[in-house]
Amino acid sequence: MKSTAYFFLILILLSSCISNKRITYLQNLPGNEEIGLDEFIPYANVDYKYILQAFDIVDIDFASSDSELTEAFEFQGSRNMRGGGIMGGAGGGGDMFFFTGYTIDEQGFIELPKLGKIKIASLTEEEAKDKVQVAINEYFKEDVFVKLRVAGIRYTTLGEFGSSGTKVILRNRATIFDALAASGESNILAKRNRLFIIRQYDGGTKIHQINLHDRALLASPYFFIQNNDILYLEPMKIRQLGNSDNLASGLQLFGTFLASGLLIFGLLRGNF
Repeated sequence: MKSTAYFFLILILLSSCISNKRITYLQNLPGNEEIGLDEFIPYANVDYKYILQAFDIVDIDFASSDSELTEAFEFQGSRNMRGGGIMGGAGGGGDMFFFTGYTIDEQGFIELPKLGKIKIASLTEEEAKDKVQVAINEYFKEDVFVKLRVAGIRYTTLGEFGSSGTKVILRNRATIFDALAASGESNILAKRNRLFIIRQYDGGTKIHQINLHDRALLASPYFFIQNNDILYLEPMKIRQLGNSDNLASGLQLFGTFLASGLLIFGLLRGNF
């Protein structure tokens, strides 16, 4: 009887463990070409440039030898917000460009002081910059130079992330691991081999699946995230028992009670 109880105790403890293979990133998986340490891995050759879409926010700067010209394109207080406290908030998950940038409306237009409405949706950053540059050249005889870029990379995390919600990375390029780090990484109950990227394209959306276990991800076209990506990380089936913290605490408590009960049972059996 005692040996049977101990057998079931060991079986329960083993079944509650999660293999390292299910939580380790960038493994050399069977069937894939071996990628060793210190090996150079070229990025995927993806012939794709981000296309501006409605509701994107773009950051536009103007430069000229005549400061009075550029002041005509700055909203009151925007310079202070760029260089002041809101910048720190943006790095921590805030969004300073919501206040200082230009939002593309539903029809694809931005509205600039003096220049009026300019349609830049369905264009690349470079094409949009050139279009704004042409408009400003028609307005001023003096040289005024334009810099236009997407105001950070916005993405949304759902599912088994440490922190779900919309995030902003103030960089021109960010990897899937940058996104994981900014989102509190994934918890122990996440299916790291089933991370879905819902990506917007010009005129539609596609769903892509990636495997965080696989080193081949480094050469994947989905290694870099893009603006407006939605990342969904599936939970393991054991997630039905609760979140990772509650599950670990529950198993530990259950194991303690079971071990104590078996010990008492064994002592009582030995006295009779």
